[in-house]
Amino acid sequence: MSEVPTYRKIIHIDMDAFYASVEQMDNPALRGKPVAVGGSENRGVVSAASYEARKFGVRSAISGVLAKKYCPEIIFVRPRFDRYKEISNKIHKIFYDYTDLVEPLSLDEAYLDVTQNKKGNPSATLLAQEIRMRILNEVGLSASAGISINKFVAKIASDYNKPNGQKTVNPDEVLAFLEDLPIRKFYGVGKVTTEKMYQLGIFTGVDLKSKSLEFLEKHFGKSGAFYYKVVRGIHNSEVKPHRITKSVAAEHTFDVNLSSEIFMLEQLDRIAASLEKRLKKHNVSGKTVTLKIKYSDFSQQTRSKTLPYFVSDKNLILETVQELLYQEKMKDSVRLLGISLSNLNTEEKKAVVVQLKFAF
Repeated sequence: MSEVPTYRKIIHIDMDAFYASVEQMDNPALRGKPVAVGGSENRGVVSAASYEARKFGVRSAISGVLAKKYCPEIIFVRPRFDRYKEISNKIHKIFYDYTDLVEPLSLDEAYLDVTQNKKGNPSATLLAQEIRMRILNEVGLSASAGISINKFVAKIASDYNKPNGQKTVNPDEVLAFLEDLPIRKFYGVGKVTTEKMYQLGIFTGVDLKSKSLEFLEKHFGKSGAFYYKVVRGIHNSEVKPHRITKSVAAEHTFDVNLSSEIFMLEQLDRIAASLEKRLKKHNVSGKTVTLKIKYSDFSQQTRSKTLPYFVSDKNLILETVQELLYQEKMKDSVRLLGISLSNLNTEEKKAVVVQLKFAF
């Protein structure tokens, strides 16, 4: 007698237009209207867009100027990240009523492993419905969910019936679901990879499945093995309750473009101070300092340096950033500057944090 295979029961919860929905919830005058969080009609980048704005093609990461062009009635709202984090914490408390295996991906989405859950409910579908209803009743926002045997399929499924819906892909449906899936909807396949796959005759999951491991590794390197496995329903990544932070960053978009390195250093001093606060709050330090520069033509450049020791001190970070700033001449005026610290000590059991003391 053959054993019945056991599968994980994974739920991916994704809040619907989270930042914009919080703004509409807090300000009834914005409800039913096209809202963009971040940006402005003159400059800046949109962080999130309400569903009313998305109908016009407004989405995250486009410029405020373009958003205004697409939707002349767009209402720009300044982001309030402290408020979003407050709401996110309420939502996560609901998750922990069901399982301790919660892996947050961001403020507005998370994986839950409910294979063994605190409610003793064998149906992940019913649990997802209950979680979504509680978020709606207790927080006032709608969420969508994907339910399946692994994180990869659950993530894709959560996007199917948005907003305020869910989709379950049962174990016996996984392969057919992936075979029918357009390749652009595969999680982890971005625009560049999609175009490359199109050129290779790969348009759907079934096309991807027809390619050998050798073929995929030849054209996509290490990612080839990932694509080979996931299209066959193989994705063994566990839900990790304590995700390791890989980088900490701070950046700022300016109202007026900067053309002088002296002015840039003044701003970088403020950005470094903000970064230091975040590092201390999370009790982390890092070795790799990266300077991010976005020019007035929206082209972007990063410059990095890895130090032989861990740092979290603002002055030491700024010293490295200054070196990176003068590494080469600016090719244009600058609209955004950012500093990030990676190669963190979160992967080390013990780390020596170098703090410099300056004489005044």
